[in-house]
Amino acid sequence: MSHANAALTPRARLRLARLVVDDRWPVIVAAKMFMVSPVTARKWAARYRAEGAAGMVDRSSRPRSMPTRTPPDVVKRIVRLRWRRRLGPVQIGGELGLPASTVHAVLVRARINRLSHIDRVTGEPIRRYEHPHPGSLIHVDVTKFGNIPDGGGHKFLSRQQSKANARDQAVRTGERGRHYRPLIGTAFLHTVIDDHSRVAYIEVCADEKAVTAIGVLERAVTWFAERGVTVERVLSDNGSAYRSHAWKDACTQLGIRHKRTRPYRPQTNGKIERLHRTLADGWAYARFYSSETERRAALPGWLHFYNHHRTHSAIGGPPISRLNNLPGHHN
Repeated sequence: MSHANAALTPRARLRLARLVVDDRWPVIVAAKMFMVSPVTARKWAARYRAEGAAGMVDRSSRPRSMPTRTPPDVVKRIVRLRWRRRLGPVQIGGELGLPASTVHAVLVRARINRLSHIDRVTGEPIRRYEHPHPGSLIHVDVTKFGNIPDGGGHKFLSRQQSKANARDQAVRTGERGRHYRPLIGTAFLHTVIDDHSRVAYIEVCADEKAVTAIGVLERAVTWFAERGVTVERVLSDNGSAYRSHAWKDACTQLGIRHKRTRPYRPQTNGKIERLHRTLADGWAYARFYSSETERRAALPGWLHFYNHHRTHSAIGGPPISRLNNLPGHHN
């Protein structure tokens, strides 16, 4: 593609070359007309004679030979040190006897100049992906939050006060666990997120059994369908609910293909793992809640804000913006 200050575009080059070659204009006159040098006019005319109109397109400015380029074996050593030991350009240059600027240039070409681009477990570059349209893939998972005792929990109160609130609640409700300890319970949040748009669907449940997970999936599919999205595939981890025959049968009845992540590789389901962190920071522990009922009542409002108003850094806008322009929405 021609740069912003180019005197000739491919179309203008073709016109110039045809004036010189086909219409036999003097090179100096044609060059003056297009405000370029005669040398430039002769270059395009010669290329037109040799290659025709196809020769007018832009070409790479890369030189045919680069004698000073870093040898391939040195590049491999630089990349190996970056992957295995996560060293910076200065440290790698010190070990290999190279300038830090050379090492940095190699890391940029290999796209591993930032440590955030390298997987901590394998040391390999992180492979990011995004499915082409809403519904092509949804991620499902379960995250857990301890319930808040009446009066507040330890995130905003002292642990002594939080335990006292839990004991008082146990006295009122009679709910106690092992060794007569107050039983506050756990909130199981079944989360669903669309891979392309990042639109999320969340339900708070009492457990993470297969029957519960299937019910959430069915309601999520209906919820997405109401917004013009047809779910094609679902990705889950290897939890017992998602490995059950009931889950497999439910996916078959819904016409959804089920995929599971590799064991011990939560990065594969990274979009929903990141949603869980956002959920914790933006809703679960964002402010003081005097009870679990108050916190759960705030979830629908926060979820609406996340889907409709919160700008997602990966897509440059709120998630719902990728659903508002689906085909057929404005017929």
